[in-house]
Amino acid sequence: MGAYILRRILLMIPTLFGIMAISFAVIQFAPGGPVEQVIAKLTGQGGGDRLSGGGGDGTESGGALGEGGEISSKYRGAQGLDAEFIARLEQQFGFDRPPLERFGKMLWDYLRFDFGNSYFRDISVLELILEKMPVSVSLGLWITLLSYLISIPLGIRKAVQDGSAFDVWTSGVVIVGYAIPGFLFAILLMVLFAGGSFFDWFPLRGLTSENWAQLSWPERILDYFWHLALPLTAMILSAFATTTLLTKNSFLDEIRKQYVVTARAKGLSERQVLYRHVFRNAMLIIIAGFPGAFISAFFTGSLLIENIFSLDGLGLLGFRSVLDRDYPVVFANLYIFSLIGLFISLISDLTYTWIDPRIDFERRDV
Repeated sequence: MGAYILRRILLMIPTLFGIMAISFAVIQFAPGGPVEQVIAKLTGQGGGDRLSGGGGDGTESGGALGEGGEISSKYRGAQGLDAEFIARLEQQFGFDRPPLERFGKMLWDYLRFDFGNSYFRDISVLELILEKMPVSVSLGLWITLLSYLISIPLGIRKAVQDGSAFDVWTSGVVIVGYAIPGFLFAILLMVLFAGGSFFDWFPLRGLTSENWAQLSWPERILDYFWHLALPLTAMILSAFATTTLLTKNSFLDEIRKQYVVTARAKGLSERQVLYRHVFRNAMLIIIAGFPGAFISAFFTGSLLIENIFSLDGLGLLGFRSVLDRDYPVVFANLYIFSLIGLFISLISDLTYTWIDPRIDFERRDV
């Protein structure tokens, strides 16, 4: 197992390099980079993405000055601004160096977990990410825990009672839940229960109340879950549906196999057959989907929910950083979550061997 773990860790290096290289290359062609963002704000033209000239990260490197000190056409909207000022902007953002040099420096810094400072916030990127982390951790952990605690027992019961009235009506609920987009359900919850048009039972902003520091510990816990109630309800809908159907189909597939018939012929009860034999094999596919489900809930899955409920987490931070062309924050988020995803995938494989010792990854090619 040690050799397999070592191979997987070594394979993370080219995988992570590929992710960062492709993302960095795409950024070179994205319009409205940081320099244009600053120019747009100075000239009152709004966001830099409204400007059609110039690339994002790479096309802004060098060449800002034309003959006679005039501004190159790649910075449309920069007319009237001093050429030396534009050059200083490029130097400030590091775009006075070639793209390959900037990419190499970024990789070297990231290997040492030095993510630099935000372009537009007076704070280091690492401090900014740590500041937003509690919101995303709360959403990701709770949604993953709740979806598995609800979906696995429900999926097992649906598999055992396949074709019954219970299976039919719960399947209807699951399909409807899967079909409803989470952000639309979040808006509905907000209108119904967060002071929209009906009830004002739940807060609409933040993870805790303003007087949270003055509350007792029991009151803090209640306040925390009071703020999480609507966001988690909106997020759990699709996760709950997907995991339930996956669990049911996995158990149905195992229940119909020959070893289950043999176990029943030996006189084992249905409960013994289900939880001693079927459960271990059927749960393998559920575990396989855990890394993707966790990362999705932890970051991308909470993006719209964080926007709707004004939760200042990593999803909202990443979204705003892309709009602002705050590349250090964008790439740091990408690097950290790619690294987390790769390690969680490895942990998932190791969990396979804990659930079913018959699995031996060392005998298979990575």
